[in-house]
Amino acid sequence: MTKKVRVVLNKRGVRDLLKGEDMRQVCADHANKTLAKLGTGYETDTHTGKTRSNAMIWASSAQARRDARQNNTIWKAVKGH
Repeated sequence: MTKKVRVVLNKRGVRDLLKGEDMRQVCADHANKTLAKLGTGYETDTHTGKTRSNAMIWASSAQARRDARQNNTIWKAVKGH
């Protein structure tokens, strides 16, 4: 008979991993790759939130905002990543 394996996560360790500088760099890398697909008029930023590291991309120019609104440009660039 096989025994069931039980995995118990170290919550503090997982939290430290998600909020760590390495994870922030992974988020920044993904955001920068997506930003390269978008072209001009978009910006990116990373920050560490309450529970994890985050990256965000937004349209900073009027033309990019219009394009993002009409064509879902940011979503398509993220989805294709």
